Amino acid sequence: MANYARRVRRVALAEGVQMRAQGHAVAELANLRSARRWLHRDAGHIPSGVRAQVSSAVAQSEALAELVGMREQLRQLWTPSNASSEQLVLDLTAWLRTAEASSTSTLREFAAMLRSVRPAHILL
Repeated sequence: MANYARRVRRVALAEGVQMRAQGHAVAELANLRSARRWLHRDAGHIPSGVRAQVSSAVAQSEALAELVGMREQLRQLWTPSNASSEQLVLDLTAWLRTAEASSTSTLREFAAMLRSVRPAHILL
């Protein structure tokens, strides 16, 4: 998850550069800059004073929206549950397939890195 967080922060930084080049308002850029620190956190761990900025930043960027949404799905997989090992493997495999089909290169790269961590026969 720490690796994923670094990737989200890099995408947020790139989005800020792109927004600046496109002439977005200073307020939008400041909003993204403030939200960048919190984009990779669980919603419950984001201070209430920053939540609106994070929501606004995610709404301004399809890439960030996809990364934040997929992060939440991945977090739910990591959260202890009563699911069997086989079910967890199936859920993670489905998450990886979705990430690999993403239009966001960061997600595709992360999925490739995750697949390299486990033997191929586990994460089909």
